[in-house]
Amino acid sequence: MSQIEAARKGVITQQMLEVAEDEGLAPEQIRALVASGEVVIPHNIHHEFRAIGIGKKLRTKVNANIGASNFHQLVDEEVAKLYTAVRFGADSVMDLSTGTDLDQIRQEILSRCPVILGTVPIYQLGSERSIMDMDAEHFLEVIERQARQGVDYMTLHCGVTRETVARLRGHQRIEGIVSRGGSILAAWIERTGNENPLYEYYDRVCAILREHDVTISLGDGLRPGATGDATDRGQLAELLVLGELTERARAAGVQVMIEGPGHVPLDQIEANVQLEKRLCGGAPFYVLGPLTCDVAPGYDHITGAIGGAIAAAAGTDFLCYVTPAEHLRLPDMDDVREGVIATRIAAHSGDLVKGVRAAKVWNDQMSRYRKALNWEGMYAMALDPDKARRYKETSEAAGSNVCSMCGSLCSINIDNAAIKFTRRRAIEEAEVRAAG
Repeated sequence: MSQIEAARKGVITQQMLEVAEDEGLAPEQIRALVASGEVVIPHNIHHEFRAIGIGKKLRTKVNANIGASNFHQLVDEEVAKLYTAVRFGADSVMDLSTGTDLDQIRQEILSRCPVILGTVPIYQLGSERSIMDMDAEHFLEVIERQARQGVDYMTLHCGVTRETVARLRGHQRIEGIVSRGGSILAAWIERTGNENPLYEYYDRVCAILREHDVTISLGDGLRPGATGDATDRGQLAELLVLGELTERARAAGVQVMIEGPGHVPLDQIEANVQLEKRLCGGAPFYVLGPLTCDVAPGYDHITGAIGGAIAAAAGTDFLCYVTPAEHLRLPDMDDVREGVIATRIAAHSGDLVKGVRAAKVWNDQMSRYRKALNWEGMYAMALDPDKARRYKETSEAAGSNVCSMCGSLCSINIDNAAIKFTRRRAIEEAEVRAAG
């Protein structure tokens, strides 16, 4: 029985209890939100780890993409990236490996993964045979193989159909199709004239996912890869299809979340979130970034964090990190760290707007430690404690209670002294009055 089926029957699973405890909510609240599809708990029955929820009323979660490529395939390096991502606070990791020995790479990552793990099965399909030789049975076999291994959620581009591709092609885009899965499927559809097997055999896909309780992440294969293409007819045509597929998956006992656009101008982000929530029955929304401009290669973790903060504040539930290496190369360990930290900043900023209680408690505690000039407390509250400590302890003010920016003009020191003086004077005056 899948999580959504259990929730609809009034059953509170162990995974729901774990999510409730971590989020500070009542187990019944979590059950009701899973039952409605507004929260998902990606947790394959073959993968043991403490459950993590994604969706309404929960803190915004962060995903880190890792994975080998056919240019660079070192399993130990990808495992190290997994550990780095988890250390710095990723709630999910996606193995996007391409090349050879993908089952082995995935197993190595899964066996060490203490968080949610996702994949994009079409990458394996494309690595095992020519794309033009793709057929439904092989696609379903790859999905089932990954499900049996323990993958918790899969990105499946079911909304890339003959009709949605035709709508996209009927409108001139700057950058065309930028999703790897979307481009593969669109090319196959246009060359063969056949329908996307993920769409044509959607009921069979759902049956496999339900058996292993794999959450379906309905991929945005026609997402904009340039801000100038955002919210166009191709993107929206696909989103309409995903709304219909959301209902069908839920009816089949499969948890669903929706993937969203990657490049969106600031003024369109909130509208994109509202559209997804409206058209897809409140399903959790998962976005890459979004990047708010296209001219910052090497700094796209920043453009992604700007968009991610706005998206999270508007109701997005799940942010996929963007690293400084985006558009340029396979990320290294430092890129993974910077991507996770930048995206956690975005998620936390959004949670403060959404009223997530734990976010405010954490934020206010940092402010109290700053007021007290409690450096150890500040390090403990920091997203990256090691970097915060290193910056302070390698500065000219390493042994001082203040930082080297303000020195003797530290506003906190001055204000604390003023408060202390005012309080002492008030006590003295009260003592004089009492004595008189």
